[in-house]
Amino acid sequence: MKPLNILYICTHNRCRSVLSEAITNHYAANNTEQGSEPRIIAKSAGSTPAGEVHPLTLRYLDEARYPIEGLTSNSWDDKQYLEGFEPDVLITVCDNAAGETCPVWLGSLPGLTKLHWGLADPSKSTEDEQQTKANFEQAIATIEARVLQLWQVAQLPESERKQELLDLVK
Repeated sequence: MKPLNILYICTHNRCRSVLSEAITNHYAANNTEQGSEPRIIAKSAGSTPAGEVHPLTLRYLDEARYPIEGLTSNSWDDKQYLEGFEPDVLITVCDNAAGETCPVWLGSLPGLTKLHWGLADPSKSTEDEQQTKANFEQAIATIEARVLQLWQVAQLPESERKQELLDLVK
């Protein structure tokens, strides 16, 4: 069965999309039988990437015991980064990215499903460290719950996936 390829999009690709990528790939790796292909493969990118992952993203992923090695901020136009990766699902995780025109090459992908998650940005500056931590914990919990739903979709035959994905946002 073909894996469900997910591309998470956020304008700067330094927080919400990176959180989503890391959590998705970790969940997929931990729930795939040894020697089997993962059922989900996730990448993240942005229209105007910051060039680095937000330090708090790395901190709170690490505290939640998610691997942070190799996480980067990438452009959705970076052909080398996305080489050989054809997303089945494009998920925008910030309101800015939801309104942006996606790159032309995405329009040529047959059957691409577009979803919007609309996560609050936990990296927005706050003077209260406890509130910042709570914001990240909330974002991580929300992403974890949504990844569980994506996992269920990934178990379905490819012919049934698109409708199930669309049903997730109702």
